[in-house]
Amino acid sequence: MASADPLSRRSFLISAAALGGGLVLGFCLPADAAAASEINAWIDIRPDDTVIIRVARSEMGQGVFTALPMLVAEELECDWRKVVPEYVSAAENLQRRRAWGDMSTNASRSISASQLGLRQAGAIAREMLITAAAARWGVAASECRAESGVIHGPNARRTTFGGIAEAAAAVRPPRQVKLKAPKDWRLIGTPQRRREIADKITGAPIYGIDVRLPNMLYAAIRQCPVFRGRLRSADESRLAGVQGIRRVVRLAEAVAVVADNWWQAEQSLAAMPVTWDVGRNADVSSSTIEAALRAALATPDGIGRSVGDAASGLAAAARRIDAEYAVPFLAHATMEPQNCTAHVTAGRVEIWAPTQDAETALATAADAAGVERSQVVVHRTMLGGGFGRRGAVQDFVRQAVLIAKEAGAPVKLLWSRAEDIGRSFYRPTALARLSAGLDADGMPTALHVRVAGMSLLAAVVPEMHAAIDRNFLQNLLEDMPYAIPNYLVDYATRATHVPVGILRSIYYSQNAFFKECFIDEMAHAGEQDPYVFRRALLVSQPRHLAVLDAAAKQARWGSPLPSGIFRGLALNAACDSICAQVVEASVNEVGAARVHRVVSAIDCGHVVNPRTVEQQTQGSIVFALTAALYGEITIADGCVQQGNFDDYPMLRMSEMPHIETVILPCSDTSGNAWGGVGEPAVAPLAPALCNAIFAATGRRVRSLPLKNHDLRAQQAAQ
Repeated sequence: MASADPLSRRSFLISAAALGGGLVLGFCLPADAAAASEINAWIDIRPDDTVIIRVARSEMGQGVFTALPMLVAEELECDWRKVVPEYVSAAENLQRRRAWGDMSTNASRSISASQLGLRQAGAIAREMLITAAAARWGVAASECRAESGVIHGPNARRTTFGGIAEAAAAVRPPRQVKLKAPKDWRLIGTPQRRREIADKITGAPIYGIDVRLPNMLYAAIRQCPVFRGRLRSADESRLAGVQGIRRVVRLAEAVAVVADNWWQAEQSLAAMPVTWDVGRNADVSSSTIEAALRAALATPDGIGRSVGDAASGLAAAARRIDAEYAVPFLAHATMEPQNCTAHVTAGRVEIWAPTQDAETALATAADAAGVERSQVVVHRTMLGGGFGRRGAVQDFVRQAVLIAKEAGAPVKLLWSRAEDIGRSFYRPTALARLSAGLDADGMPTALHVRVAGMSLLAAVVPEMHAAIDRNFLQNLLEDMPYAIPNYLVDYATRATHVPVGILRSIYYSQNAFFKECFIDEMAHAGEQDPYVFRRALLVSQPRHLAVLDAAAKQARWGSPLPSGIFRGLALNAACDSICAQVVEASVNEVGAARVHRVVSAIDCGHVVNPRTVEQQTQGSIVFALTAALYGEITIADGCVQQGNFDDYPMLRMSEMPHIETVILPCSDTSGNAWGGVGEPAVAPLAPALCNAIFAATGRRVRSLPLKNHDLRAQQAAQ
């Protein structure tokens, strides 16, 4: 320990886990862990009937440590009270030829990408347990059944899972198993308390920022403020002889100070004269980027979707409306800044990291250390927020390994808040130009959407970004559920030096804002109620229509509201789910918006844990409302201008609206969907809010965030 202070429960857990060479993530494991019997790659069963269910995805507050084990437990027929989730080892997944499959936790696909394999794993294990018990009793397996962790046989015979697990582990797994029909589920679809919440409340789980190792040092880092710039020089003469300063490490694009504690490293780094080679990107600003995107609107790269003849439909329309929309760069701003602890020794690399993808963390560490991937061990910690920042690109892992390799000791790298906001991979900025034609009855005859945006992975994989982004944009922009006879979507992708990447709700948050605000403009121009207008255009989309109706019904659309409060509506499909939201908002005398209530209806198909859906909806609305009100990353002299929560604010508790979540049951219109939950509720919030502001003020908001607008009631130019 670094100090002689008495051990708190939290520090004891952290230290004991670190000294043991691993991390205990808030779970009290039984003492007979070594006696566990591995039934298959996903399931270990111990003599005391504890069922260990391995989880490949990362828990970052979305509830996968509960929902994924529920999928296994439903088919396994174990006692849910005795289930303990445990992380899959990335190294073991590599050694066993990806027995656990993809370990990436993104795009709201943890359930959809895992559900079939996990349910099959549970069913296979159940049949192996039944077969072993039947063999012991000398009866047919068909005469036995599993229920609540017990195998029941003829003549009142019974044995627990723990009592038969060792024998079951030797049984040949069946090639085929029959999965339960949804009507027979007893656990899936029921509200369950999340397994990690109680430990989080008591401070038991270990986040990356909590990790302590014997003889560990701390590193603070400063990266070139102009993206793609390089380190020219760092004058460490002022640090010579300073007690506690261990090393200055120079990287290609950054400099780090390694010290006995992080604050000393950070303060020493701030006092160190550093010179950067910023290159030509020092001339880039938000205005030059906007100008490039505006020019791109004149020269589209391709067509995302074309139905009918949009040009002819617009020309023949009784009325035409045009608008231009814009969204800014957004940062992830996770509450836990980027960090990683690394220890590099001869022939071995260990990292402790809050990662959304343990496989990518492993590969990144191996490449940085110059070793084979089999020589890397990844200890996954809990994540204090992810939102895509800790997934495909793990620069913080690479830096930690490089620093630890040079320092010759375990090193925890922790970014400052300024580094975290100023060196992210941002949600891309984009412009959209929309034109619609209406007939004499106010119904749409044509719609042309042209989008200019950033290349998603241009800063990371330049040779791949064109194919990735054009396909991505095309798929997203094709999601137009409204029946418009002539519809054209074309686009242009442009890259700048600003690194962009995946952020919660990705392009959905852009396109839903463009589409749903403009649909509202069309309804207003046609002198129609926005809800009624959408209903008329969704006659051939029963799933979308059901969600829209559910939101409107719960919000009592059309009923009187308190004075000064107005409603707005939006609908969007994302991650194989449909979400509609009604926002009730007001605008005060100084032109600031306040959201009072959000009704969010979602059809995500099969629901594993309704509590998770409700919690994820609430988190999505916090995330989306923060972005709509305040979120904006601006560039000047090639650098991000924001650096902390004073200029990149988060939603305050006092600003939190009342949220009502409506979960539609899986039905014939849902099909067999296993839709995502973590992102679909993000996208409709901003357009629903802006539509409510129009209802309140007559002013159309066509760019975000709202903090840049004076929303006082007056008729805006249409």
